[in-house]
Amino acid sequence: MSQASSPPRRTRSRPARVPKRGLPDEVATYVRELIMSGQLRFPEFVRLERIADELGVSVTPVREGLLTLRAEGLLQLEPRRGFMVAPLSGDDIRDLFWVQAQLEGELVARATPRLTEQDLAALDEIQASLAAALADNRVEEIESLNHEFHNLLARAGRSPKLTWFLAQSVKHTPSRFYETIGGWVQASVNDHYPILEALHARDAEAARAAMLAHIHNAGELLSRHVDNRLTGGQAD
Repeated sequence: MSQASSPPRRTRSRPARVPKRGLPDEVATYVRELIMSGQLRFPEFVRLERIADELGVSVTPVREGLLTLRAEGLLQLEPRRGFMVAPLSGDDIRDLFWVQAQLEGELVARATPRLTEQDLAALDEIQASLAAALADNRVEEIESLNHEFHNLLARAGRSPKLTWFLAQSVKHTPSRFYETIGGWVQASVNDHYPILEALHARDAEAARAAMLAHIHNAGELLSRHVDNRLTGGQAD
């Protein structure tokens, strides 16, 4: 393969120092999110020293984390040159989110008759906090509350196996870089209202449909973001 020209180095905010336990997993999560959000893209090379510096770790766990991403198909290992970002298209993103939508749709349908009044009140409270955070553009808080909303519903579905598969799928959803994807923050809040309406009505199939629409919408936003990057445009 011919040497690809190096694109200009983009400035990335330095994350909080990662804990020493599970360092390769933390590295894999960080670089995976860089790739999925378009901060790193084909045919860029991932420089071990730069990632180690950004995370405040040694090169060894960085290499282990990158090998994990190679196994996932997000990186290619080029002999004597290092790890290169593999091609990633909008259709690849749509496939990932299709899987996530099926899993979350099934879990929320199962959760609907099982949710207690306390659970519904907790979901309403989370949603109110999400709306307030959106109004103030508190992106990190939106990220945390969004995970809390979805995790409560997944647990209420009472299927450890489906929840495990969902966790593997959600790994490919960017979290540190929400604000780089046009419409993502708004969808993380506004798409929840039809889900809540169906849950309060105890309508499992309506809840499934609302969750499917929510996840498909998020996937389409990220897919368009990736496609836009591939064609050389700016993010939405």
